[in-house]
Amino acid sequence: MSSRELECSLPVVSKRFSSLERRLDARLVHRGTRRLVLTSEGELFAARLETILDQVRELEDVVTHRAGDLRGSILVQATLGLGRAHVAPLLGEFTAAQPEVSVQLRTSALPLRPHRHEFDLAVHVGTPPDSSLRMRRLAKNRRVPCAAPSYVEQRGMPERIEDLAGHDCIVLRENDGDFALWRFGDARNPRQVRVRGRLSSNDGDVVTGWALQGYGVIMRSEWQIRAHLESGALVRVLPDVPTPPADIYALRSDDVHVPRRISKLIKYLAARLPDRIAGLGLSRRER
Repeated sequence: MSSRELECSLPVVSKRFSSLERRLDARLVHRGTRRLVLTSEGELFAARLETILDQVRELEDVVTHRAGDLRGSILVQATLGLGRAHVAPLLGEFTAAQPEVSVQLRTSALPLRPHRHEFDLAVHVGTPPDSSLRMRRLAKNRRVPCAAPSYVEQRGMPERIEDLAGHDCIVLRENDGDFALWRFGDARNPRQVRVRGRLSSNDGDVVTGWALQGYGVIMRSEWQIRAHLESGALVRVLPDVPTPPADIYALRSDDVHVPRRISKLIKYLAARLPDRIAGLGLSRRER
């Protein structure tokens, strides 16, 4: 949260932090000329304090007989493509039904950093990067290799996984993984191949656009390319070779107390997201 959001100047915020630091005998922030950055002790204090405040708010609701209402803010983080296409519309619907809840959505191609306490809830595709996070699967998903018919007509259809090494493969550079290592098979028979190509991007829409123009083979999530496969704009490559799951999860910190507004949002996403990514929950305008 910035000093502008707090409606205070940076010197005032710094002064309040100084007072709190003297009382705790601990350094909570690193001070710069234009910004304050939480120390590890500050991050711990902020995270625990938010949990306590949530408990106080819920106690107030019980005492004032408003336990059925949801109140408070939720900071949600999601990947760029999924966040724009599906998470954002669902968050809009959720807040429309919960007028006392405010939601901030941050979309990013950067990897999750749960130790920084940068989100209340993250929507993540694939295996979570941190085993300390609590997770709930929101929807099933797999990554699918595919290409435009024009590319297949020009370069031929790969018949084996190893054949991909000789094709133009368009690489999506997201998170901290080994971008050019494409995985196939299942837990009992994992297989992989290192691909090459002249085009890469951290934006999934850009990668898909290049594939649609016939520039190469991509490995993309089913939720992202299903409509292109159904229309014939893209065709599956190696359709008989399975790919490992890349399911969509809701992730949160491993805290004992979970605010009701967050647990309700997770349940809402789990109920609505599968239909959306299958094309069943889209409005006429989104289609």
